[in-house]
Amino acid sequence: MDIKFDRIAATMFLVVGVLFIIGSTHLSSSSYGSKVGPNIFPLFLGSILALLSIRLFYESFQSKRQEGSKEKLQYKPFLIIFAATLLYILTLETFGYIITTFVFLFVCFQTMERTKILTSLIVSACFSVAVYYLYVNVLKGTLPSWPIWL
Repeated sequence: MDIKFDRIAATMFLVVGVLFIIGSTHLSSSSYGSKVGPNIFPLFLGSILALLSIRLFYESFQSKRQEGSKEKLQYKPFLIIFAATLLYILTLETFGYIITTFVFLFVCFQTMERTKILTSLIVSACFSVAVYYLYVNVLKGTLPSWPIWL
């Protein structure tokens, strides 16, 4: 893998992680009757993404460039997933967690492997609903489940 690409990707994902963290601070820290506020999940995900990005950036300085067969860099899938992540952040409250997470996961799965449409649909739907159920019913948190205009 190209070291320069790793550094650029690490920087871009660090920016996304920081945006998740900043965005989570604008959500209320707790809701009435809720033990876990809606800011915890995006704060947690943003922190993990930022930490992993810093690690990738650090490792890109540690690894030596290997000579030999060069892999073709896949900018298009990276840019599609990056754009999908930004749209996910911007539309989460408007369209609700279940719909935006489903669409985000489906786009990401199809970007990585286009041949398994049915599998992507099933996994995206199950993951979206399962995480929503666990977060809202088990952890007693709140998430915007459906669009605000419904």
